[in-house]
Amino acid sequence: MKTKSLIVAGLLSALFVTGATAADLKIGYVNTQRIFRDAPAAQKAAKNLENEFSKRDQDLQRMAKQLQGMQEDLEKNSVTMAESDRRAKEKEFAELSREFQRRQREFREDLNLRQNEENAAIIEKANRAIKKIAETDQFDLILQDVVWVSPRLDITERVIKALAEGK
Repeated sequence: MKTKSLIVAGLLSALFVTGATAADLKIGYVNTQRIFRDAPAAQKAAKNLENEFSKRDQDLQRMAKQLQGMQEDLEKNSVTMAESDRRAKEKEFAELSREFQRRQREFREDLNLRQNEENAAIIEKANRAIKKIAETDQFDLILQDVVWVSPRLDITERVIKALAEGK
């Protein structure tokens, strides 16, 4: 956090040293989280990911219910089962549990990888839109993700509209 503050302070002081006055300085701000939430490309990516991973998610939910049923059956009937049957059921439960954990871990890893890929594509498009807005409107500085910014500096809506228009 201190590093970002120092960088911003350095940039601002460099602008002032080079002769830019406060009246000449044009600063904008972009809220990256809003872009990920509101931009049409981000919403489309979220739907694509949901479609891509829904079958695997449903399979995991079915497997979890199966495990829960097996566990309840073991808890309820283990006292009355023959020792060999109980051990066989416990072994089957343990194997299914390991398989479930492995699939769940793979699912999370694959989902995270795809989310990162989609987010990188969205950021790349957003950065192009931000640069175009900066050049068109002659901004001196555009910041992203700061602790607080005046709403009059926020150009996030313009970036979202530019992304919707495919610019």
